[in-house]
Amino acid sequence: MEQERRGSIVSESAPDLTGVVDVLDVAAAELRHVGRLLGEAGESVWDRVLDWLVDDYFRVEVRGSRKLPADGPAVIVANHSGAWGLDAFILLKVLTRGLGRPVHVPADPLAFRFPVIGSYARNNGAIPLDPLLGLEHLNAGQLVMLFPEGIAGLEKPFRERYRLRPFGPGFAATALRTGAPVVPVSVVGAEEAFPKLGDIPFLARLFDLPYFPVTPLLPLPSKWLVTVGDPIPAPARPGSYAARSAAAHRLCTEARSAVQAMADRDRGRRETPFW
Repeated sequence: MEQERRGSIVSESAPDLTGVVDVLDVAAAELRHVGRLLGEAGESVWDRVLDWLVDDYFRVEVRGSRKLPADGPAVIVANHSGAWGLDAFILLKVLTRGLGRPVHVPADPLAFRFPVIGSYARNNGAIPLDPLLGLEHLNAGQLVMLFPEGIAGLEKPFRERYRLRPFGPGFAATALRTGAPVVPVSVVGAEEAFPKLGDIPFLARLFDLPYFPVTPLLPLPSKWLVTVGDPIPAPARPGSYAARSAAAHRLCTEARSAVQAMADRDRGRRETPFW
């Protein structure tokens, strides 16, 4: 009897937290909703900033855009330059504008780490980087854009601007596997927009970055030239591994030479980097 009375007392004195939990659930849902709205607003602002950079600030001039296929798969390869990699966003904006079709970009995990910019990249064609390099998208008849220099293209000092680093041959192996042509693209202007003048290793370690460049806080108003070269047909895929590897390296070398030649030519077209 005494135990029943004590149990009754405990039961009567225990607070009912159901209402509090409900309130917290509603508050959490509202915060998530606000977070989504802020994220979408940030992405919209970044998209407008890119439009302004392309049209007014960098005055991007595009040549040869008709060489990009209106349908079917293709591997687009471009040089990568400028300390912060802004060229990837600018080139993606320019190409998707002109093509009216999506372009998928295998991106380093670093690209997804930054708020707003990371979600913008994910929602506008960036896909996780993996050894297949967009194979499933090419098999589906879509476009894949790659920067075969990788981070090495961004790390080079300003004195070595527009000297392309070696291309990784992975894109060429993927092109051979799918039969997709390789379309070379050169970008001139990014090196002057964010010139890499040095490194700060301490900050690179602090923020877990491959490097932390000494460069202007905001991009300089350089003139950008984007040139699309003639598509390079992928050769028939050889039967043996050794032959496939050799064919991929030849295709890789041909694509790199085409991008380097266009970059060298376009640098000569500018009287000054800032005009």
